[in-house]
Amino acid sequence: MGRYKVTVVGAGMVGGTLAQRLAERDYADVVLVDIVEGMPQGKALDITEAGPVYGYDSMVTGSNGYEETAGSDLVVITSGVARKPNMSRDDLLKINAEIVREVTERVKAASPETILIVVSNPLDAMVTLAHRVSGFSKQRVIGMAGVLDTARYRTFIAMELGVSVEDVHGFVLGGHGDTMVPLPRYTTVAGIPINQLLPADRIEAIADRARNGGAEIVNLLKTGSAYYAPSASVVDMVDSILLDKKRVLPCAALLEGEYGIDGIFVGVPCVLGAAGLEKVLEIELNDLERGALHRSADAVRELWEATQAAQIG
Repeated sequence: MGRYKVTVVGAGMVGGTLAQRLAERDYADVVLVDIVEGMPQGKALDITEAGPVYGYDSMVTGSNGYEETAGSDLVVITSGVARKPNMSRDDLLKINAEIVREVTERVKAASPETILIVVSNPLDAMVTLAHRVSGFSKQRVIGMAGVLDTARYRTFIAMELGVSVEDVHGFVLGGHGDTMVPLPRYTTVAGIPINQLLPADRIEAIADRARNGGAEIVNLLKTGSAYYAPSASVVDMVDSILLDKKRVLPCAALLEGEYGIDGIFVGVPCVLGAAGLEKVLEIELNDLERGALHRSADAVRELWEATQAAQIG
């Protein structure tokens, strides 16, 4: 069957770093697409030339069009403008909606059977848009947010306790960003519930830092946004799908009644395998958690309505 073929649309910091990480996995050839002439070609050549040193045979190809992407097994959409300091996710809306719409149309034409992972912000609205524009089944359109939010959450817990990040397990639900819903009740360190190790106020402070993790990095960098952890988070999802690992990862999925939410993409625990989104796991929530998730879903719905209005306008 040969190697898998993965296309990364958007050769900025997230896309370029993602292409590098995927090349290093050594199971897929990668096509890096961007409208800026020479930029994806240059990054692709540079990553390919690291192969002999790092020990991988992945071919990375740069392109300004979509011909080279034809027949991709999986496509990751990272394109769009990055958030700048003092710029709300909603400010990104109109610009990125136009970009994501066009990219989705072109990807679908070149790779009608592909699975789509959307990374562009504002994430929950952009993945909903890609789903509508592509007409793909909900199994084949997934948003990357929860893996990243969880990675931040786990990092801060490990730092606080002075333990390995590998032993910190937990996940978050809901929209990406300000309305995400961390679940301390389902957070453990080597199986020990987090509330046996940390007081409630520290857990809340850690959850809050994770919630604002993207903004914290934007404010430090001043000229861009996070890309190392976001690209690593995408690789987790790509691995699980292409290697059919059936990992349980928090992803933005189209809900059709699960958790009492219908018709929008919201972050929930998902089983990812060869078919894409193979299952949404519906876990038990208490009233407080369910209320927070529904508020998050309402915010996503508002964002989606604003996206539709921006597109019509």
